[in-house]
Formats: sequence, structure tokens, C-alpha cells
Amino acid sequence: MQNAPMTALLPDALVMFAIVIAWLNDTFVGQEGRRTTYFIAFYSTLVAGIWFAFNAFDPQVHYFFDHMYVVDPFANVMKAVVSLGYAVTIVYSRRYLEDRGLFRGDFFLLGMFSLLGQIVMISGNNFLTLYLGLELMSLSLYAVIALRREVASSNEAAMKYYVLGALASGFLLYGISMLYGATGSLDLSEVFKAISTSHYDATVLLFGVIFIVAGVAFKMGAVPFHMWVPDVYQGAPTAMTLVVGGGPKVAAFAWGLRFLVMGLLPLAVEWQQMLVILAALSLIVGNITGIVQRNVKRMLAYSAISNMGFVLLGLLAGVVDEKTTGAASAYSSAMFYSIVYLITTLGTFGVIMLLARRDCEADTLEDFKGLNQRSPVFAFVMMIMMFSLAGIPPAVGFYAKLAVLQATMNAGLTWLTVLAVITSLFGAFYYLRIVKLMYFDEPQDKSPILADTGTRAMLALNGVAVLVLGIVPDPLLRACLQAVQHTLLL
Repeated sequence: MQNAPMTALLPDALVMFAIVIAWLNDTFVGQEGRRTTYFIAFYSTLVAGIWFAFNAFDPQVHYFFDHMYVVDPFANVMKAVVSLGYAVTIVYSRRYLEDRGLFRGDFFLLGMFSLLGQIVMISGNNFLTLYLGLELMSLSLYAVIALRREVASSNEAAMKYYVLGALASGFLLYGISMLYGATGSLDLSEVFKAISTSHYDATVLLFGVIFIVAGVAFKMGAVPFHMWVPDVYQGAPTAMTLVVGGGPKVAAFAWGLRFLVMGLLPLAVEWQQMLVILAALSLIVGNITGIVQRNVKRMLAYSAISNMGFVLLGLLAGVVDEKTTGAASAYSSAMFYSIVYLITTLGTFGVIMLLARRDCEADTLEDFKGLNQRSPVFAFVMMIMMFSLAGIPPAVGFYAKLAVLQATMNAGLTWLTVLAVITSLFGAFYYLRIVKLMYFDEPQDKSPILADTGTRAMLALNGVAVLVLGIVPDPLLRACLQAVQHTLLL
């Protein structure tokens, strides 16, 4: 742990500087400058993501702003993932936005503000910093969902997300206040020390942990705090759905890890019991309810719920009999799973937006009928994404699920491992149903699929990434393990 040179913050500053430049461009140039705003958003986040990835090779842990902000290997890896994820998101969204008159500066600016909030969430080392990062991300997402003001479903989705999000923020603040009252500090490391030395009021602290777990579960979309997920996924325009369901899920996992592991690890026995219930319910509700959905975006919402259940499995498997010998392996498996989920989600929504036309969202099962006859390449990409979500080799989703299940088994939670496998079999049904429709049904729409070169190239790279990581998963697995070990000193 050392006082780092300020250069460690340069990629974070790049995102902030790009927001200011894009804002000024959109304000003074107006409609004619929208393309410039798009390029500023894309290239700045792309460069920042690559910069974060290079910084991840630095094993040191650096603190800034009186220990309120931390730059460590875990933060750099996760910030690289969310930054590159947002760059891919706006490439996939471009034609979709242009067709609907939504290719405006507010979409890109709100997306970048949301990204900045995610970056703060990932590097927060103080309860207030973590909360401010969460609110910056959340408020931007509320506005993004409501951008299509003339569509009632978008407004309804934004209102539901806002009301429930405000409720979750209240829970979180109440929990933070209890933790502060019990330990006398808001700094993660100081709270950790206070709990380790038993200098706290046990009853007050336990109530605080309950409220914080509720806030983490809401942001991850875990059952029973999942009510907003299907409505937001279905009601929002598809480009906005990807903004909500992509990077924020990864940031929510990193944020939860900061709260629960780096601040409250001595209380792992208590919060792991809560996560067991949340994970089990998420796996059951997500996989079984998804079977009956006819809207693909709503189906993917329940898929997200079940996938967050797997992430929670990794989080709850770290401490066994008050020993942390397997913690690094468990937490790195959850980290690996969240990254894989983001890559797969990007490709899935990329294909959905590719199929969408000016007057059609292409978000029902019928829209995927006969896709192989219209475009074998895009049908193959979608098939790989569905195999990954279902956990079928050689797609990388198989190894992500395997890593988490191994960690859960090592923690002695055999029944939870069996439950995860059984519910995943139910979930595989609705993923493979899309594959069946694409390859064995006649197309209802035989019109050509139009896509610009950038989208085609990005989708192809996305599909290759899921396949290559499935064949050679070790480099990313090792990177996650090393990041967790260097950060948590496990």
C-alpha cells in the first residue's frame, strides 16, 4: 500500500474530461455535432478501457483523497471491462438510435455519466464514496430509460426503476448510518479493523448489514429485489436496456465486493447466510419464470436474475468455518463470471438491435425464426451467445459456471450446487429455444439484414471472444485471481 503518483488517476480523469468536451460540443454545436459527440464518447471510453487494462499490471494498491478512493488491480480490471463494454454498447446502438430519432447527445452524455458513476463505485474505499458513485450511475440510468418520452412504456419503466431505486438507496443509507454508529467510521479499512477487534455494537451492526445486503441485492437484481428488472428490460428501448443491463451489472458486483468483503469480511458468516437465500431464490425464479416469456428482452431480464444468482454463489463461498483459505478462488470466480456475463450480454443485445427496424423492435421469439436463412453469420453469433448463457461448451459461459460451482462445492454447499445445476437445466430450455427457431423454423420476415461495417466487425469480434475465451479461459481466470489476491492480500 503506498501513496501513488497521480498518473494512476489519468484514465479516470480522461473519462471526466471527455464528458466535459462532449457536453460543450453538444451545447454549442447542436444537431450538427451529434456525430462528433458519438466519436468523443466512443474513442475516449475505448482509450480509457485500454489504459485501465495496462494499469492492471501494476500490483500496488494506491490511495487518493484521504483514503476515500483506491486504485488497485481489481479496480483497474473492472474499470477496463465497464469502459470497453460501454464503447461496444454505443457501436451496437448507433443505427438503432438513428432509426428512432434518438441519436442525440443526451444519450451519450448520460451513458458517460453512468460510466463515471460505475468507475467511482468500483474504486470507492469509503461508504460515502461508494454511495455517491451509485447515485451518479443510477440517476443517469433513470434518465436514459426515459429518453423516448413519447413512448408510454419507456416512461413507465423509468418511473418504476426510479421509485424502487430510491427505496433501495434509502435502505442503503440507513444501513450505512447504522454501520457508522456502530464503528465510528465510514472508511472500509477502519470499519474492517473495528469489527475485527470487536469494538462495535453487535445488534446495531447486524441491522446495518441487513440493509446494506438489501441495497446490494437490488442493484444486482437479485430476488426478491428483482421487481424492476423485467419491466425495465422490456419497457426501455433496446439500446437503453443494454446500457442498464451491461456495465452496471459488473459495477454492482464490484461495489458489493467492496462493501461486503473489503469492509465487512469479519461478519462474513452473517451476510453469507443472507446471500445463500438470495442466490437460491434468484436461481429458481430467474430460470423457471424465464421459460414462459415470449418477449426476448423480458426473457433476458429473468436470465440476468439467474446469472446474478451465480455471481452471488461466488461471493458467498469465500469464507468457510471462519477461514479464508479459499476466498481468493471464490471471489475471482464471481469476478470472472460477471465479466463473461457482460461479454455475452453485449453480443446478445447487439444481434437484437441488428434485427430491429425503424418500425419494429424485433424483441419477440417470432422475430428470430429462420435467422440462419437470412444471415448465417449473425445466426451463428447468436447461437454462441445462447450456448454461453446456457453454459454449454465450448462457449466461455460453461467455464464461468464451472468455476463458480467448484467454489460453491469447496465451501461445502453441496445442496446449493445441485440446485444451481438443476435450475440451469430449466434455463437452458429458453436459450436453446431461440437456437431452434433460428435454424429449424421458416422466417416470417425475409427482408435483408442491414448493418454498417463497424457493427458487423464488432459482432464478429464479440462472437470470437466468447469462443476463444471458452477454448482458452486460463488467461482471464488467472488475471481475475491475481487481481483479487493483490487487492485483498489473500
